Amino acid sequence: MANELPPVRRILTGFAPGGAATIVEDRAAPHTMTVPERPGYRVTSLWVTGETPAKLEEPDGTGTHKGLLPPKGGTVFRIIDIPPEPKDRSAMERMQSATFGQIYADRARSAGPQKHPGMHQTDTVDYAVVLEGELYAVLEDKETLMKAGDVLIQRGTNHAWANRSDKMCRILFVLVDGKWS
Repeated sequence: MANELPPVRRILTGFAPGGAATIVEDRAAPHTMTVPERPGYRVTSLWVTGETPAKLEEPDGTGTHKGLLPPKGGTVFRIIDIPPEPKDRSAMERMQSATFGQIYADRARSAGPQKHPGMHQTDTVDYAVVLEGELYAVLEDKETLMKAGDVLIQRGTNHAWANRSDKMCRILFVLVDGKWS
């Protein structure tokens, strides 16, 4: 894709042998996923914690973590590059179906007729920050355009993301495992 964004750089801190704080990693994030049926769509997993409070010495869990949801009691930190969506709804439905089938198999899309083919719901609190471009946060009865610097706190509602522009969008997500009272 012509306007694809560069890889995400991950810088990780830790401790040197003498105990001094240091940078132990500085490279392109090692765990990315793509969907061939959705050119330009890229999920970069940056960190996964297995519980809260997080163990500070816990190793990187991104290589073994699968799916959309964080581990029970944990968190997921990821950046997603979302290309402009096609105008043809059937093409978008095929792309969403491939995305959920290949990357987010742990979360089925919402059943029945939906406002957007990517509608889904999670039992998480999600912090979403648009880093570049723009994206619509689509809910059942409303939607809003998010631009670079905008923040959305997603609290377990049925939702989808729609890039209706002609440019890539890069959005950062932190998903925190949640529960209904």
